[in-house]
Amino acid sequence: MVYKATMHVALLRGINVGGKNKLPMKDLTELVEAAGGEAVRTYIQSGNVVFGSKKPKAVVEGLEAALAERFGHEMPVVLRSAAQLERAIADYPFAEADEKTRQVGFLSARAPKAKVRALDPERSPGDHFEVVGEQIHLWCPNGFGKSKLTNAWFDRQLGVVSTFRNWRTTLKLLDMASG
Repeated sequence: MVYKATMHVALLRGINVGGKNKLPMKDLTELVEAAGGEAVRTYIQSGNVVFGSKKPKAVVEGLEAALAERFGHEMPVVLRSAAQLERAIADYPFAEADEKTRQVGFLSARAPKAKVRALDPERSPGDHFEVVGEQIHLWCPNGFGKSKLTNAWFDRQLGVVSTFRNWRTTLKLLDMASG
């Protein structure tokens, strides 16, 4: 039996986006199970996997190796526990933001404070962000697709990998990891 304290979410970046890095969710589930994940479930076709494990980092390392070997996909996988996901949601600073304009960027590691301070808050006028721990909280009132606050920009500026999820997906993943 897997308990809430041992539930985790693996967030793959760049899966099934624009016809690139195609990966059926059935195959993804099999890879996570083969790497030691239990009670594995995926959510939508964009690389969101909820699984149980007492050794989640080993599961993610096994998954990354299997993705590279079987599919030729060298892609970042960001790991969060159910508790970390819950904290990321609780820390969202833009209460006035409509849920459709909220995004959470999950970082592969904590970014250096000096790099966080050096981020240009005016890069994308009208959009707002705040880095809190290993998350980037993003509010894009004009739509995420129009924002200049992209994965590539944050990755370059912070020196760590980011992968973003919209608010609805973030809430659903917490629900799945907690349920």
